Formats: sequence, C-alpha cells, structure tokens
Amino acid sequence: MRVPDASLDEVRQRGFTLVPGFLSAEELRAAQQALWRHFPTPDDYFADPDRHAAYAGGPFAGVEEFPYRSWDLNHLAVHPHLIDFAERYLSTTELQLYKVELWAKYAGAANYDQPLHRDYGSHSLVTPRLDARYQQLTSFIFLSDVTEEDGPTRIVPYESGKDVPFTPLYIEFGALVEEEVSCTGPAGSLLVYRTDILHRGSDLTGAGRSRFSLLADYQVRGTTWGGKMAWPKQAPDRWAKFMPQCTVRQRDVFGFPRPGDPYWNEQTLADVGRRYPGMDMAAYRPDGARHR
Repeated sequence: MRVPDASLDEVRQRGFTLVPGFLSAEELRAAQQALWRHFPTPDDYFADPDRHAAYAGGPFAGVEEFPYRSWDLNHLAVHPHLIDFAERYLSTTELQLYKVELWAKYAGAANYDQPLHRDYGSHSLVTPRLDARYQQLTSFIFLSDVTEEDGPTRIVPYESGKDVPFTPLYIEFGALVEEEVSCTGPAGSLLVYRTDILHRGSDLTGAGRSRFSLLADYQVRGTTWGGKMAWPKQAPDRWAKFMPQCTVRQRDVFGFPRPGDPYWNEQTLADVGRRYPGMDMAAYRPDGARHR
C-alpha cells in the first residue's frame, strides 16, 4: 500500500511511524517462504537449538546482508512504495539506499535487550542537524507478527527525547522507560524512524517466539558522511541475478550509473551487459528512454 501523508507527518513530528498492511498478502506470503532459504524455520530451530548454535553468538548473529537468494526478499528493499515514501519524506528523488539487512531472532538464542541509542552512531561520521536537513530513515518490514513477546522496537518519541544530548551515544538501561512506545504490529507492517530518534531493541520474552524483519535505510544521495554498506563487496554472484530484475529507478538508489551518465559508452554497455546477463541495456544507450 502507498504510505499515507499522515504517516509522513508522524515521522516529522514524533520521529517514527508504523504502517500496518504495507505489504500485500501475496508479497508477504512469498517473502516468508523465501526466509527459509536463509534461516531455520521456528519449528526447526526450537526442535534442536544446539544444532543452530550460530544464532547464540550475540543479538546480531541472525543478520544477513543484501542481496538475498530470492527476488521475493530482494525487491522489498526497493519496493516502489518504500522508494515513494522516502522521496516524499526527504523531498527529493535523489535517493541513496545505504543499508539492507535481513534479521532473524529466536527466543533464548541471545539477549536482544539494548540500551537506548540513536542509529546515527553507526550510520554517519557526524551528528544529526536539528533543522531536519540530511536526515536518514531506518525502515523495518515485519515478516512475522510482532507482539509484546516478540522483542518489539521501543522508541522514545522526539518530543520526549529531544533534549538528550547526542553524546554519549548510549544511555543507561532504564532511562526514559516511561516514555517508550512499543512498536507492535502484524506481519506485513512497515516501521520507519529517523536515525536521530532514541530507541532500543528489546528481548523476546515468549517461549518459542521468533521474529523476522527486513531493514532498508535511505538518505539523500551525495551524503558522503553517511552510510553503512559498500554494495560492490556484497555477494557479487547474487547481484548478477538481482540487477536484471530491477527497474532503472531501483538500480539508481544503489548508485548505479544513470542513463546519460558519462560512464556509458559502447565498451561499458557491452561489458556491463555481459556482467548482468539478461539486463536490458537499452535505457542506458544515448537514445534510451528512462524508466522508473
């Protein structure tokens, strides 16, 4: 679904929004099935946790980086309605998708409780501006239901946390707990918050509970001090399958050369076409039409 304007206003005013029903039932079902190409199903995990001891390595042990083995997961990071949300919120089509993660959590595998913090600490070399310029957006697409037992993200609304200094980055456990909003919602929901907003992960408290999410983070293109991932190093073989499935607009948010960029000539058109078999190179030719 297209994110309503009221949700954009909520991000501006409170620092976050939760949009149920962001994914269609078909998109959600396909993405959930694709999860098991990367993670054990909850039934498999809890039948023998020792067999999946890697997930006990810490709260981020269940994170896998982009791209993935299925278009049904990959396209969520460049979902047209997510790009549309970022364009409308940041008031520009000059976007950069700077981080994508797929995150699995299993109750008891690790302690997922975190102190309150702001994500700019690992997303930027500097601190946020108070006038809302150069903002970064973190998004979670829920691929499982998130109840109070499933380790919901807990967020301190902007007005309640705005006077807390940016440094130190982490705040002692228990601070502002009375201000926290628990972000629960059904599978298929979209949670978006700014990286200047205090928040924390919480532990899974229900026996046999699990949580699966896809995270995709956007900023204005050209914010050279912000970022998280260097796309060329991420699974080159998977890019070969992913790129031909994308639209020109979807490639653009990764920083791919645009139609009309001086990079393109007969040699690069031919060689890039060979690197990504099946990709329609017509749009990148001098007379090609740009498609969103």
